[in-house]
Amino acid sequence: MKSIHLFLSAALVASGPAAAQEAPPELPYTMTGSVTLPSTNTGWDYVKFEPGSARLFMGRLEDGLTVYDVDRGQAVMTLPNSIGANGPILLPKYDRGYVAMADGSLLSFDLKTLTVIARTKLASDGGLNSGSLDPATGRLHVITGTRPKEATWFSIDAATGKLLATTRFPFRKMDDPAADGKGNLYAPARLDGIVLKLDSRTLKEQARWDVGCNVSKMKYLAATNRLLGACTGDKPAVFLMDPANGTILSRVTIGKGLDALAYDEDRERIVSSNYEGSMTVIRRDGDKLSVVATVRTAFGARMMDIDHRTGRLYLVNADSTDFPAKDGGEEVTRYHPDSFRVETWQPN
Repeated sequence: MKSIHLFLSAALVASGPAAAQEAPPELPYTMTGSVTLPSTNTGWDYVKFEPGSARLFMGRLEDGLTVYDVDRGQAVMTLPNSIGANGPILLPKYDRGYVAMADGSLLSFDLKTLTVIARTKLASDGGLNSGSLDPATGRLHVITGTRPKEATWFSIDAATGKLLATTRFPFRKMDDPAADGKGNLYAPARLDGIVLKLDSRTLKEQARWDVGCNVSKMKYLAATNRLLGACTGDKPAVFLMDPANGTILSRVTIGKGLDALAYDEDRERIVSSNYEGSMTVIRRDGDKLSVVATVRTAFGARMMDIDHRTGRLYLVNADSTDFPAKDGGEEVTRYHPDSFRVETWQPN
């Protein structure tokens, strides 16, 4: 009987550390709030923070450019003449905001007062997608959406809104480049699966690198001189690249339907938001990436941005209904009125 007692005691002691190791890991994010805004049957595209502020600018297409204060948890206003808002670009250095519009125009406004300055037609063959600043030249590059043959870049003086140059590239779809601030741009050509290294003053190609997937996001990490890229399509991934030679140092698989990528430098954490209804959370350890967790959100929740003051993520979505395609057309999605919401996700 004594031997049985000793055996059971030993078994309990042995199982102690193992049981402790099996404790569930900490949740990387938890949703702490959801605010529903008045809305129509409209889609949306980019949502972006004004750097260093509580103001989140949301391109809600037919509902216009909505300014949302995350500290107050409410919409501040919708900019006048902003129907068709697609991609906001916020530039505190110049006290300017710009919006790439669905009709091919560029909306400019005073960033402090939110007063519209102008709405200037740039593209006559479709909408503008988004834009980004090159700090080395002070130029804002605004890029067209998908086209049959060519992508067009409109180079704008960020301080005045003046059109300086128009450049065409032989790619159907390009997305915002990453600028290193030292005279180089790293531009994704999505459908061709390549990254172009461009001279930021001339936009002449210096190199091109095949990344093996539909690359749509690029960020330059100045602290470590690395490029962070992300791909959508049938090989969704996040990768880390050496900008000296285009070598991919690490790559991980993410959820399907990537449309936004956030980098939390304080936590060495990368997050992608994906149309399938997920956020993929990735740890960066030097030049190595590893997936920490997949956070389940809601189908269609593809757009978000990070508040760098707090590390909180703000994810947007709306209820929707899909209707089957007719006569060889595409499936039709209708968004439910007054269902557009802004979700707050707290980092742990």
